[in-house]
Amino acid sequence: MVEKGAYAAESYCYRIFYSAEDGEYVGKVAEFPSLSVLEKTQIEALKGIVEAVRFTLADMEANGEAIPEPLSLRDYSGHISLRMTPEQHRAVAMHAAEQNISINRYINACLS
Repeated sequence: MVEKGAYAAESYCYRIFYSAEDGEYVGKVAEFPSLSVLEKTQIEALKGIVEAVRFTLADMEANGEAIPEPLSLRDYSGHISLRMTPEQHRAVAMHAAEQNISINRYINACLS
């Protein structure tokens, strides 16, 4: 069982991609945007970034710092508040009306 505020490094949201500029794979983690690693293979990049998170978590815990909750463990309501210009609102409303659907349904379709 994980203690409150303490999370396993494997619980975080990772992304691995190739950087043509660096000629290597980049490993990143959403919850710690300043962390990244460069490695020769995708597997090495994933292992490297998980290890970097593991080290960061231990350091944060040792220093009494607040540890971010993994995105995978957060609760989501399914509701968001969106601000846009009146012109954007009008355009979205027109597109939705042309398809005979609600603005909410139209925006959801655009995000899919």
